[in-house]
Amino acid sequence: MPDTSRRRNAAQPQNLETLMGNKPPQALDVEEAVLGAMLVEPSTIDESMEELSASCFYDPRHRTIFEAMSELVNSHVSIDLVTVSEQLRSKGKLEEVGGPVVLARLSQNIGAAAHIEYYIKILKQKTIQRDLISTSYDIIKQSFDESANVDDLIDTAQSKVFAAIQNNVKRDVQDIGSIINSVLDNLQELQGMTGPSGVPCGYPSIDRVTQGWQKSDLIILAARPSVGKTAFALNIARNAAVDANMPVAVFSLEMSADQLGKRLITTESGLSGEKIKGGVKLEQYEWTQLEETLKRLAKAPLYIDDTPGIPIMEFRTKAKRLVKQKGVRLIVVDYLQLMQGPAELRGLREQEVAAISRTLKATAKELNIPIIALSQLSRNAVQRTGGTGKPQLSDLRESGSIEQDADMVIFIHRPDFVGLSENPEDKEKAYIVIAKHRNGEVCDIEMKYKASQVKFVEPDQSLDVYASRGPVPSGANAPSSYDFEQEQNF
Repeated sequence: MPDTSRRRNAAQPQNLETLMGNKPPQALDVEEAVLGAMLVEPSTIDESMEELSASCFYDPRHRTIFEAMSELVNSHVSIDLVTVSEQLRSKGKLEEVGGPVVLARLSQNIGAAAHIEYYIKILKQKTIQRDLISTSYDIIKQSFDESANVDDLIDTAQSKVFAAIQNNVKRDVQDIGSIINSVLDNLQELQGMTGPSGVPCGYPSIDRVTQGWQKSDLIILAARPSVGKTAFALNIARNAAVDANMPVAVFSLEMSADQLGKRLITTESGLSGEKIKGGVKLEQYEWTQLEETLKRLAKAPLYIDDTPGIPIMEFRTKAKRLVKQKGVRLIVVDYLQLMQGPAELRGLREQEVAAISRTLKATAKELNIPIIALSQLSRNAVQRTGGTGKPQLSDLRESGSIEQDADMVIFIHRPDFVGLSENPEDKEKAYIVIAKHRNGEVCDIEMKYKASQVKFVEPDQSLDVYASRGPVPSGANAPSSYDFEQEQNF
């Protein structure tokens, strides 16, 4: 927890005691036992410093003593009655805590060292309770403010409650033996599996490199506007939900649910986008074709949230609910720069994007699912002269932390789009560029982009889009010749 929050929480309990008429949760005798153990038993110091902070002590005198001990540890000075007394005296705080007599009394707490782990647990529990009370009071006070923006209030409330819990919960260190056993168990489980070990992408050439989207990974999918980020992300979501029957959630901050629905229908049916948008009237056989091809999509476990500018903590809350209630295995965010970061960082764009990126990675790790976050690239990606014109990691927009937090960074590169090819045959050519892969190789994978169908396909699968259409239509409403070549003129 930042120092400012610790100072606020340290002072808050007295205010709550006055305003609410109850003493906040505290354990002064346990606080004394911990400080006494640290004064007489060096073996307790490291554990106490790792698990506790000054805000864990309710009594202001105890907080001051612990802060003095922390300063000594940071200065590589041993802790005992004399050094702590001198440190407090140099700060002018020795008399404030009651003088050397109080320190001497603390050091006489014989037997406390044997129970230090239990004492630390008690202090952390009391701290969480006080932080939640303090946070709840702040939320209540802000909720009475008629001028408060409700969306901001919800975001702030979620952030504060999450911070109160997260900053006081630490994972235990694991020994290498237990980690190896866990890895071997997982490896044994994979031996009986065929196909990718993670959530399948649906493109064999990509799945061969990634083995599917892996649990707890943050995957950044980046490109310039109109290159096909949303199209590729929807193709991935559709393949996982429809073909693999894995629950997928899409958070669309840019496009509405209806717009995404039209894109998915276009991709699934094989009809042109103009027909799905209503610009060109559908023939009767095409309505039949729609009904047949959309049956699987309609039943797929695919969930869409189109909240614009969703605050990062609201996203986190919804993601947890989707994983718990719907069993979601993959989350797609379109796109990262449109999310709202912590309220206190608004206006500090680079820091706000960095906070969003860190939270996405933390969410993927906590929920143990892959998260694919779309991201914009800077104009350098198209202004760069020479070379192949491929995007680079340095082109990621607004924050270097995106590259750092990501387990995988994927670019979409279309030579024709950036003017590097005038050959009509290259119009559909696209490359999926895996520029960073923490657990695998980096490479370029050739694909084709069918613009009118908003669909990426493997180079040798250009006609696969028609395979799902069912039998060639017949009857009075069917054309005399079902011209595939004409349909390919996108």
